[in-house]
Amino acid sequence: MPHPHDPADSTELAPYGEPVFAEIVDDDEPGTQRETQEPPADERVQRRPWTAARRVAHCARTAAAAIAGQTLPGLRHALSAARHWLRAGYMSDDEIRRRIVNRPLEADRARREESRAAVRHLEKKLKRRLEDAAAYGLEAPEKQTIRDLSRELRRRRTGLNTLQSVPFTPEQPTAEQIRRARSLIALGRFSALLPALGAAGLVSASAPSTLLVAAPVLAVVGWWLTHHPLELAERPVPDDLLLPELDLPPVKASDASGNTPQDETEDDLTPFPIAQATTADEAGEALRRALLHEGQDVDQVTDVTKEPWGWSARVSFNTGTPDDLNKEDLYKGLITLLRLRRNGLLIEGDPDAGEACTVRLVQRSPFTPELVGDVPYRAPLSLSILEPADYGVAMDAKPLVFALAGLMLLMVADSGAGKSGVMLAIAEVVTACKDAVALNLDPVGTGVGDLGEAITLNACMDDEKIVATLQFLLALCSARARLRARYGWGNKWRVSPEHPAFVVFVDEWAQLSAQAKNLLIRLLLLGRKEAIWVIGGSQFGTRDWLGEAIGPKLSGKLLGACRRVDVTELLGGGALAEGYRADLLRAATHTEVNDAGQLYAQGLPGMPDRPVRYKVREVTAQYAAVIGAERAAAGLPDLTFTLDQAGLLDAWHGLRALVDVDPAAGEQGSFELLPDIVRVLREAFALEHDPAYLTYDQLHPHLRRHDAERWGRWDDRSDIDRLRELGKALRRELDAAEAELSSARIRELDGSPRGFYLSALNELIEGLE
Repeated sequence: MPHPHDPADSTELAPYGEPVFAEIVDDDEPGTQRETQEPPADERVQRRPWTAARRVAHCARTAAAAIAGQTLPGLRHALSAARHWLRAGYMSDDEIRRRIVNRPLEADRARREESRAAVRHLEKKLKRRLEDAAAYGLEAPEKQTIRDLSRELRRRRTGLNTLQSVPFTPEQPTAEQIRRARSLIALGRFSALLPALGAAGLVSASAPSTLLVAAPVLAVVGWWLTHHPLELAERPVPDDLLLPELDLPPVKASDASGNTPQDETEDDLTPFPIAQATTADEAGEALRRALLHEGQDVDQVTDVTKEPWGWSARVSFNTGTPDDLNKEDLYKGLITLLRLRRNGLLIEGDPDAGEACTVRLVQRSPFTPELVGDVPYRAPLSLSILEPADYGVAMDAKPLVFALAGLMLLMVADSGAGKSGVMLAIAEVVTACKDAVALNLDPVGTGVGDLGEAITLNACMDDEKIVATLQFLLALCSARARLRARYGWGNKWRVSPEHPAFVVFVDEWAQLSAQAKNLLIRLLLLGRKEAIWVIGGSQFGTRDWLGEAIGPKLSGKLLGACRRVDVTELLGGGALAEGYRADLLRAATHTEVNDAGQLYAQGLPGMPDRPVRYKVREVTAQYAAVIGAERAAAGLPDLTFTLDQAGLLDAWHGLRALVDVDPAAGEQGSFELLPDIVRVLREAFALEHDPAYLTYDQLHPHLRRHDAERWGRWDDRSDIDRLRELGKALRRELDAAEAELSSARIRELDGSPRGFYLSALNELIEGLE
């Protein structure tokens, strides 16, 4: 401790006032002496940690900047790539267009392959059935199965040929549709990605340590994409979409400057064929240009629709009338401009809008087997003449359904136009009714005689029989008129199974004698109220052929391929302009079906009067014979009561005695001298109207009727066993009678069942005589 009086340590002034010199140092201005001095120990201890932290932070910032510089561009690129994928940016508009078009193409191919597979399956199935039939014979159900399979196979083959003949022509999508498809792809992908992003967020929130794993992965991905960026561009169209069917359609029309229908100006109105149109817009434009070219003041073409047979559209006019389109010169001009076949343009006026019409551009036959369908099966006595029945279909797929009650109908069609077939289809319906009978009159042919015994009365190729039948029907009209008054039934006959209607089919009206024509015309005037209705057919519809101008007065008219004068005579002078162009239909030839069975109709109950084509389903002669025999076996409506009430029962029996001819009557006497089994076989042929052959199955009912105990012993067995035993028994009977008659395979029928040919039987009989 220093001494208190030590001058060096004293703070007092010197007693003598001597000046003291000293140096003042500023702490803020470093000096040499300050720099060399060491700071206090406690200050040194405080400064060392802060200096290290600053150095660590500086290094961290430097490292982070280096890492970010190497990874952030790559991560941003990854985000852009994800957005590119989500928006399907790698797909070009052409690829999306092809994908849209490819869907209907695949569906079309699937339909075609399904149709081919069905045909192959039916062919194999039919082949197996025929092999079994050749080995074991045929039962009645198996025979029917084979017929059904053959019919189905023909229908399938026709459908396949039709399907293959129509090229695939899809409607191309618009730019707006392509944009919408791209948006839907992006929406679908984002919807699928959103749950994954949500799951990742939940994991990170619940376990933050997972970020320590994800960060290096992201850094590596970012570094890689920084140095190897992806090319975000449209890819080439995949090879599986480079199909000819998916290419853009060729340019349909262009002018001298190269404008196409997509970028043409209003001044470019060059017509082009309808066959070049692949979309509804193009088809409507083709029709509009053709109409404008022909001088029509078209307002607009709307409701353009692709049809199985071509196109249909609604056309409205500012001035003029749609009926002008059916004028000869204009009609032919439109046919030429649109490159349609001669009868390929159909115009139907709109009854509710006089300035508009429906135009149908027919490029191929409108009546495919699939559209028309098969004749529906109608059981015996299952229908009523008062109810509508289905006969066919219109070209716009609407059914041809009408009732025959009260209908006086005339069909006019050339030879080969299907007149007899249409009448047979109507008669097929009548013979299935419980309250109507069919009468068949034909001066030069057999009319609807293919229905056989289902026809109550046949008077064909004999003027005396036809006249007698018409006279009887006129007498029945008078008798029923009196009965109506007695019964208090009002002004029309009440049809019932006890009082059935008479439907009289008169084919080849023009060939009737003058007396028969006069009687028929009178029946047409009187018969409607008395439920005696006439279905007439003629090749001509004018007065000089029918005898009187009766055609226009009939309630119903059907027109197949015929003359222009027949159309105007029956439907009126404006019928052609309205669109009833039966004069453009073509009758069938021996080698071509053409438009047979197609017709225009007017006055059918329940059907609108429209100038649209109908097709009646064909009833073949074979099918008519089968169902005719079935209905005759089930029984026809009984006329006894109604004719007895009318006082004409004896007159009816007299008419039947005049008209009916037993095919076997002339030969019955000679049959008695034949051996028993030969006589039974010959009578069976006679009762079947002497067909070329009869199978065992067809002969068995006649044998059973001759001797049920002898020939009905195998009825409880299967058809194969029954026919096998029947064949053995016939062989034994013929051998016992020393009759040299052998059974044979009937090659004309499916399955070639065994039976006898009439020619072989006649040769045997001639030898025995």
